[in-house]
Amino acid sequence: MPKPTLDAIDTRIIAALQADGRLSNHQLAERIGLSPSPCLRRVKRLEREGYIESYRAVLQRDRVGLGFTAFVTVKIEGHADLAADALQDAIVAMPEVVACHMVSGDSDYLLEVVVPDRESYQAFLVGKLLDLPIIKEVRSNIAIQPLKTAAPLPLGHLA
Repeated sequence: MPKPTLDAIDTRIIAALQADGRLSNHQLAERIGLSPSPCLRRVKRLEREGYIESYRAVLQRDRVGLGFTAFVTVKIEGHADLAADALQDAIVAMPEVVACHMVSGDSDYLLEVVVPDRESYQAFLVGKLLDLPIIKEVRSNIAIQPLKTAAPLPLGHLA
């Protein structure tokens, strides 16, 4: 993986925007010590080059009725075929799956599933996930209490 080519100002920009994506260009420029025009040019370049993927609001899950989170490991039969690709596409398309990682170890995928309650999770598990082909095994770990979610990425290595 190539090393990012970000200078100290770029790093300050992305750190500030991770902390508060609602900063105006003027506020951001003041915070990082640039005038507004070069600050905006840098932000646009960072967006164009894919360092900044998007901007969004981080919602409080309980407040919007999504109080049940499960971390689900999935083991599949076969890996290097079209069925595995179709399975990945199906999982990524499920709105209940807010994160999906291909992993090594005892399972093949780790999913973070967010739904309103236990009954909704059961309906998701039985009606959607277990209905997919080539799934060999599913194990669920139910979140008891979130301690850290949607945290900014650590950028210390860029300094």
